[in-house]
Amino acid sequence: MSSASVESAAWSRPARVAASLGLLVYLAAVIVPPLAGPPPASALATALIQPLRPMVGALALGHGYRFFAPNPGPGHSLRYRLTRADGSTVLGNLPDAAADRPRLLYHRRFMVSEKIAALVPLPDAPADVRQQARADWLPLVQGVAGQLLARHGGELVEIDLVEHHLPGPEEFLPGAPPAGGAGGNVVVPLGSYAWQQRAGR
Repeated sequence: MSSASVESAAWSRPARVAASLGLLVYLAAVIVPPLAGPPPASALATALIQPLRPMVGALALGHGYRFFAPNPGPGHSLRYRLTRADGSTVLGNLPDAAADRPRLLYHRRFMVSEKIAALVPLPDAPADVRQQARADWLPLVQGVAGQLLARHGGELVEIDLVEHHLPGPEEFLPGAPPAGGAGGNVVVPLGSYAWQQRAGR
């Protein structure tokens, strides 16, 4: 290849600057969302993500990598008690590490319980807050209830949201009180759902 063709194929300085700026903006859109995720998040990261939000949303870059580390919060699951027409019952959890195979199925169901948990206030929240939030989480829980009823041939299913206590290092020290006390799991009833109506009662 001649030197003239190499020179013609080279990018101009403005093009190189524009490409470099584009790459830097994209890199920022990948790095900043996890830093500006759920608390604790710095004020700087929260400010940096504001102009990037359209790009983060359009490219689906808002992944919660920080969900897993360095300080993960408590996990959540859906506990259910399903009653069939013959009176027999089925007890279960979503997700279920022993039954959900392949592992990707467990992960997807875990995301369902976490999505619902993000919308359900704690039991000690004001009544008006809990009532307003119900409109957001109820359709999701009804969908889960309908799937459970169809899969197990059930007539009625009761569903609870369980927030699993995440013990700290101090709880493993000798003489520490058991985690089942005040620091135990938090259970929030999400209602009963019937096959005929699939509506909370």
